[in-house]
Amino acid sequence: MRYKIHMHVLAAQDAFFLARRTRKDSPHTTAAYQRDLAGVTALLAETLRSPVEDLTVSDLTGANLRHAFGLFADTHAKSSVLRAWSTWNQFLTFCVAEDLIAGNPMGAVARPRTPPLVPKPLRGEDTPEQLLTAAAEGARKGRDPWPERDVLVIALGLVAGLRSAEMRTLTLASVVGREGDRRLHVKGKGNRDRSVPIEPPMERIVDAYLQSCRRRFPQGRFDRDSALLRDRHGEPIGRGGLEYLVKSCFRWAGLNDRVPTGANLHALRHTFATRLAEDGASASEIMALLGHASLATSQNYIEATARERRAAVASNRTYRALKDM
Repeated sequence: MRYKIHMHVLAAQDAFFLARRTRKDSPHTTAAYQRDLAGVTALLAETLRSPVEDLTVSDLTGANLRHAFGLFADTHAKSSVLRAWSTWNQFLTFCVAEDLIAGNPMGAVARPRTPPLVPKPLRGEDTPEQLLTAAAEGARKGRDPWPERDVLVIALGLVAGLRSAEMRTLTLASVVGREGDRRLHVKGKGNRDRSVPIEPPMERIVDAYLQSCRRRFPQGRFDRDSALLRDRHGEPIGRGGLEYLVKSCFRWAGLNDRVPTGANLHALRHTFATRLAEDGASASEIMALLGHASLATSQNYIEATARERRAAVASNRTYRALKDM
């Protein structure tokens, strides 16, 4: 069998994405795959001292990929390395199926162990309330303070459990239903749609934010397909801008020490799920509200809450006296 070993890597990646079109991946999934492929491809080119556009599939050997992934791991978290490994495994499996290479070399690249799925909610019983209060009072002192937007973003995490990508895909049409019975139509991970009910206080926060938008951008577009969350120029807010907004809200509120390492915006979502579990929600209810693909993921919040409660009880100083009886 003749393999197409002289096909360029970039062309093979284009073919990979073309073949995936029928899967109807979400734009965020496609963007994540593109970042993973591009990041390691750049390091592979650095390893071989070759321009990226000159790399061919014959360069995709186990030794070369091991070296490139080693460089990638030096600057990325374990979860990022694991995700990139999975992306490349899928890409190279495609290359084998298309007779571009004889075998998948990812077996020669060590795969990080899957980290345990441990929820990372905000620490402190009243931290969510403190964060919301500080944001509403305009604690975040940026170049262009916008407390209405700060409160909405934090609330979308704390009372709706939205991921960063889900917040960024919200449009004005995402807020549906009659007054007093509204909900958010969310396009979630893996193109899974879900509906998240919002109560009247959240409705007022959304309305206050939209009024502030119209004051700030009197010439702006406000049709149904317009992005809900905007940057200070009136454009759809980007991933980095959203992360920075939340991080600076923590900092200005003096709550940096309450945020688990590496969580940031996602800590809001974990706090939402943890509070649901503490208040008696079932795993299936948590699964529906958070858009999990697996019931086991939702079950983690219930199990974690049980462990935390036991640890809290065990820390009671009175237990010291019982030990001596």
